[in-house]
Amino acid sequence: MQDSDEDELDLGAAVRIAVAPADAGERVDAWLAHLWPDLSRSRIQGLIGAGKLSVDGARVMLAKEKPRSGARYALELPPPEPAAPQPETIPLTIVFEDAHLIVVDKAAGMAVHPAPGSMRGTLVNALLAHCGDSLSGIGGVARPGIVHRIDKDTTGLIVVAKHDQAHQGLAKLFAKHDLERVYYAVTRGAPRERSGRIENRLVRSNEDRRKYVVARNAESEAGKLAITQYWTIETFGQLFGASVATPAAALVECRLYTGRTHQIRAHLAHLGCPLVGDPLYGKQRAFKAAGPRADAAAGAVAAFPRQALHAAVLGFKHPVTGAELRFESPLPVDIRALLDTLRQL
Repeated sequence: MQDSDEDELDLGAAVRIAVAPADAGERVDAWLAHLWPDLSRSRIQGLIGAGKLSVDGARVMLAKEKPRSGARYALELPPPEPAAPQPETIPLTIVFEDAHLIVVDKAAGMAVHPAPGSMRGTLVNALLAHCGDSLSGIGGVARPGIVHRIDKDTTGLIVVAKHDQAHQGLAKLFAKHDLERVYYAVTRGAPRERSGRIENRLVRSNEDRRKYVVARNAESEAGKLAITQYWTIETFGQLFGASVATPAAALVECRLYTGRTHQIRAHLAHLGCPLVGDPLYGKQRAFKAAGPRADAAAGAVAAFPRQALHAAVLGFKHPVTGAELRFESPLPVDIRALLDTLRQL
């Protein structure tokens, strides 16, 4: 697929037009999602279902249609929806801010945007109060400025756009995975291979639709490609009853090359070392370590109230100024205390 064959006209936010090249791809929704990365594929499918896509004046009925070489496609976008969330004055740890974007070191327990069960107290609520009316509302989605997410109980760095140009630029970076994202995780057990690259496809679990699991068929096109590079930084103690040199816990660095939902949580669980405190992917049996300090470690693991995951590094090229930006966030107090206890094993 070659971007040089695109023929885009700037007709404002309401309509986007492109001419399909000969190598446009197998499906029209996939082609358009590549062409306009600020619109998700599911969003495009919804617009097609609503009759908002036409080809040479005729309505496109199915997202799986193949683009017609040289045909003129017009995608009609509804105006951005007003942000349903209300501003709330909530303290934020801001590590960078300019006229275009803001980088926040998110605390545990704060959802990124409102959703059932977390309609108030979210990052969006706080940013609406902090930034006022400048936040982006691109694509008709009431998640102003949000380009990527981290889970409610994951701590660390997240970048938010303040206007549409920054939003579009950041969306392209994330679509191309052209940025640096490093996480630190505390795991029950440790990866058998102390470092490695996990590359597979994640699909929804048939047993629990909240979870994502690795697709059983490696050749399948189901789900989404997920790539994580990891390194075991430190191991702690000996797992009770296991073979020699089987750690009871570990500190693992993960570098993301894609950004799928629950990617690190699902990948580490797939390796047999789920995150400490993960209520969804963690194995619920008791933590058992060998040695005189095993009870203290088991108590600390059992009491840890969330998944032990921290977004520690975020680096990217500024979408407006072009400056190279890189931010680091130290491990939060609760993870540091957990590690201090595990080091006594």
